[in-house]
Amino acid sequence: MRPASKPGFTDAQLATAWQAASLLLGYPDEELLGRRPLLRRAAIALPAPAGTPLTRFLDHLDATPPPDLAADYVATFDHRKRCCLYLTYYAYGDTRKRGMALLRFKQAYQAAGLVLDDTELPDHLAVVLEFAATGDLAEGRRLLLEYRAGLELLCLALTESASPWTAVLDAVAATLPPLTGRTEDAVARLIAEGPPEEQVGLAPYGPGAADSGPVLLPDPVFGGRS
Repeated sequence: MRPASKPGFTDAQLATAWQAASLLLGYPDEELLGRRPLLRRAAIALPAPAGTPLTRFLDHLDATPPPDLAADYVATFDHRKRCCLYLTYYAYGDTRKRGMALLRFKQAYQAAGLVLDDTELPDHLAVVLEFAATGDLAEGRRLLLEYRAGLELLCLALTESASPWTAVLDAVAATLPPLTGRTEDAVARLIAEGPPEEQVGLAPYGPGAADSGPVLLPDPVFGGRS
């Protein structure tokens, strides 16, 4: 059964919101900052639950010097495990199960005719949003919903640290159905227990894990089909 979208969003609007969020979760380099006018036009055209927080974050980009943006991004996403952008980390930590989950992400992309180079893991939230927006909207939405608990935990961590990137996560959450009791229970369990800690690496995702080798794609992550 196809998961229901948030009321008030067409598929085209979902794709626009997810593409904008994907870009805004990237490192704030000159290329991203140069896209601000286009991203602002996209945000203004979206329903308010997604468009307003995206516009608020773009206001922050406009008002903050680029070196400060870069330093804040690194401090937030590279130095805080609780703000990890890799969705499977929250459910599996660094365990063998995470390696298999990563492989399932890669296989979902390949089934849509898209491949990912080895410079990025396939569960990075920006990559998943890019796939949902440009590859397979229904499958991308399924992945977001499957890892909704991790997504909510990331949003909570950003909110607690008063991070401006909270607005981007708020926009993503606005495109998804309301939380169910089961997801709320999963979030509570993750808060109480944290990710598993079996330190065995991600070998199941490494070379030989999939049938076909990677193909380098242009930026953004998915720019072509195999």
